[in-house]
Amino acid sequence: MSCLIIDVCVVTVAIKAFYTLHKMSSLGLCCCCCCCCCCIKGVSVFWGGCMSLCCSLRLCSMFKTAAATIMSRRSGRLQIRSENAPGHKSKVTKQSNRFVKPLSKLQCEKNHLVLESVAKPCILIAASEKGVRVDCDEVLISGDSLVRPSPLPHLGWGSAEDVWVKMVCKEQNYRHSKSFIQKHPRIQPRMRSILLDWLIEVSEAYTLHRQTFYLAQDYFDRFMLTQNNIEKGMLQLIGITCLFIASKMEEACPPKLSQMAYVTAGTYYEDEILQMELIILKALRWNLCPETAVSWLKLYFQMASMNTNSDLLESQFPQDAYVQMTRLLDLCILDINSLDFQYRVLAASVLSHFIQPETVEKVSGLSKDTTQLCVNWMAPYVESMGWFGIATLKDFAKIKTEDRHNIQTHTDYMTMLDYASKKEVNSQFLTPPNSTGKTCIH
Repeated sequence: MSCLIIDVCVVTVAIKAFYTLHKMSSLGLCCCCCCCCCCIKGVSVFWGGCMSLCCSLRLCSMFKTAAATIMSRRSGRLQIRSENAPGHKSKVTKQSNRFVKPLSKLQCEKNHLVLESVAKPCILIAASEKGVRVDCDEVLISGDSLVRPSPLPHLGWGSAEDVWVKMVCKEQNYRHSKSFIQKHPRIQPRMRSILLDWLIEVSEAYTLHRQTFYLAQDYFDRFMLTQNNIEKGMLQLIGITCLFIASKMEEACPPKLSQMAYVTAGTYYEDEILQMELIILKALRWNLCPETAVSWLKLYFQMASMNTNSDLLESQFPQDAYVQMTRLLDLCILDINSLDFQYRVLAASVLSHFIQPETVEKVSGLSKDTTQLCVNWMAPYVESMGWFGIATLKDFAKIKTEDRHNIQTHTDYMTMLDYASKKEVNSQFLTPPNSTGKTCIH
C-alpha cells in the first residue's frame, strides 16, 4: 500500500513540475536547464533536461521519466518476490536466542522436493483406515456400555453425559495403530522414538505446552498410517511440520515458520514445511482435535483431586505429582508399543502407578481388567523412572508459576527407554535354577 502511495506521489510531482515549467515558458523566461529533486520516504527522483518550447514534448518527457521510476521500483519488488518464491531457496535467518540440536540421527541427503525421496508418491487424501465412523448421537441414545456411566462431576455449563460421550467418541474415531510401521520398510521403531524425543526437546526450547507435543505425536502416527514407503530422511520434515500444525492449534503465540525451519539446521526450508503441511492436513482430512493421552491424564488427576462442589476447570492437583506422571507418560509414548492401547487406557494406567486403583477406576470409568494389561506393560518404565530419579519443576522466564507444569520438558528419555527395554527383555526369559539347588538323580 505504501509503495502505491509513493507511485501516486511521483506522478503528482511530475504533473506539478510540468505545470510550473509551462507557466515559465509562457512568460518568456528562458530556462536552458531545469532540475527537480524530490525525496519521498527515501526514494530520490530526479528530473532534468533542456526545456523545449513545445508543451507536449515536456509532458511526454516528464511522464516517461516518472513511468521509468515506477517500473524500476516495481521490478525491484518483483525480484524480491521471486527470491522468496518456492522455486528459489534461501536459507533461514539464524535465531541466535534459541539452540536446538538437529536430528542428525535421522538426516540423510538434503531433499530437493518434498516428495522426491518417496519410492511411491504419498497419498494426499488417503482412504480412511479407521473403518466405520462412530456417531456420537447414536451412542448417546443407545447407551453404549463403553461410555456409560459418565464419571464426570456435575457441570454447571453443560451436560456431563454429553461431554463424556463426545470425548469417548473422539477416542473411537481418532484411532491409531503401530501397524503403520509395516507400510514403511525403511523405517524402524527406534527412529520414531528418536524423532519424538527430538520434538520434546524442540517443545521445551520454544516453551510449548504438553498438549502441543501430544497433538503433534498424534498427527504423526495417524499420518504415517495413511502413507506408504516413506523414506527415513523424510521423518524430520514430517515431525517438525506436525509440531508446527499443533502449535497453531494449541498455542496463543505459536513459533514462527522461520523458527521451525531453523531447528532443522538448514536441512529443510520454509516452503518445504508449508508443502508438507498441506499434505498432512489433507491426509488427516482436517481432523485435528483428538483427545490426547495427556488430556485424559490431566482430566483423571483433576477429578481425583477435586473437592466437593469445586469447579472442574480450575486446576486443583499438586504440580509436583503431575510432573512425575507426565514424565512416565512421555517415556511410554516414545515406545511404539504404546499405540496398542487407547489414550484413555494409557492415561489411566499411568495414574494407577501413583494413586489407588479404586480411585482410578472411579475417575476413568474403566474397570481394572481393562487397564491391567497396560499397567503390567508399563512396569519396566516405572522402574526406569525410579532409577533415574525424580523429575523437578522447571521455571520459565515468560511462563506464569501456575502454568509451568503444563510446559513440555525434556530429559534423557532415550537412555531411560533403553534401560526399560532391557528390563522388558530380561523379564521375558525365565531365570534357570541354581546349579546347587538341582535335584541329583543317581
